[in-house]
Amino acid sequence: MIACCPLRSHVNLSTIIRTAGCSGVRDVIATGAAKLVNKITRDGAEHVTLTVRNSLPPVLRELKQQGFTLVGLEQTTNSTLLCEYAFPRESVIVVGSEREGLSDACLALLDAVVEIPVWGMPYSYNVATATSLAIYEYCRQHPDG
Repeated sequence: MIACCPLRSHVNLSTIIRTAGCSGVRDVIATGAAKLVNKITRDGAEHVTLTVRNSLPPVLRELKQQGFTLVGLEQTTNSTLLCEYAFPRESVIVVGSEREGLSDACLALLDAVVEIPVWGMPYSYNVATATSLAIYEYCRQHPDG
């Protein structure tokens, strides 16, 4: 499952939906004004349930109570490299907005924070690209779903 802070670009959310569909991720939770671009999602939107909520922290609290491990995708002083993190099977990948990343309220609810190493400039990947990499790593570790 993927949970997204409000994203500024509908292209990014649409790319995340397409990647989720290709990877067998069935649920994406978006917040804010979530709109999909059909040319980008292609058939992904037919295989993924998109739920739109007003605010992410209440959703994260609900998911945590249901037993999910909340894994944030963010560069912090305490983050683990994505390639070194062992995803629990019942994980939710939590992604922040393009400019601000994850809010302090969201970070406080996470069980783990992972980051993707960057060797050039700029210092971080686009949110859709980073989410795609995290989904791929989860699927690599859990190829049977």
